Amino acid sequence: MKHVPNALTIGRIIAAPVCLYLLWTGTLWGQVAGATLFILAAITDWLDGRLARTYGVSSRLGQFLDPLADKILVLGAFFLIPFLEPIGRGLAAPAGEWLPWLAIGVIAARDVAVTVLRAVRERQGRPLQTSSAAKWKTAWQLTFLITAFVFLAGSHLSALGGFLGDLGGFLYQALSSPAALAFLIVTAGVTVYTGVLYFRDPTPTT
Repeated sequence: MKHVPNALTIGRIIAAPVCLYLLWTGTLWGQVAGATLFILAAITDWLDGRLARTYGVSSRLGQFLDPLADKILVLGAFFLIPFLEPIGRGLAAPAGEWLPWLAIGVIAARDVAVTVLRAVRERQGRPLQTSSAAKWKTAWQLTFLITAFVFLAGSHLSALGGFLGDLGGFLYQALSSPAALAFLIVTAGVTVYTGVLYFRDPTPTT
């Protein structure tokens, strides 16, 4: 059991590029599979930590790998988002293409900065514990990404008729609306706020 949490974390790292490729294909089944795999990977983010605490098998390796796996999965997904249609069009309107990239860049910069801080603290023998605010930040980011990917897969239903076609059309319109950009900007704000907390108090409690 002591190896299961780290195995789940490593599995999340391996699954990330597969998931992103499937989403990038732009096909119905590719994006359905990619969204499903992303959701499963997100569940392991919660599960590995819970198992480690429940069975008392936390390790310094796990404390380092878990946030690293999150960065690979989540940041990879954020950088992919603007290239996926129709959500890429929704993010670009009405502010232009620079604003979503600025929001994504801010998210990435925060996570890289905290990762560097974590590595420095590890070398000093004072591991940086994940704060409660950061856990909520991860939950918010995953909510944004899962919503985007589920809507993306569902938008393919617009090719059908009847209720399913109407549902697919609604999802397509939601992705291509400014609401997508607003959701992303709020996500960037939450991400930056939790990063600032680490540097104000580098020894947060869980």
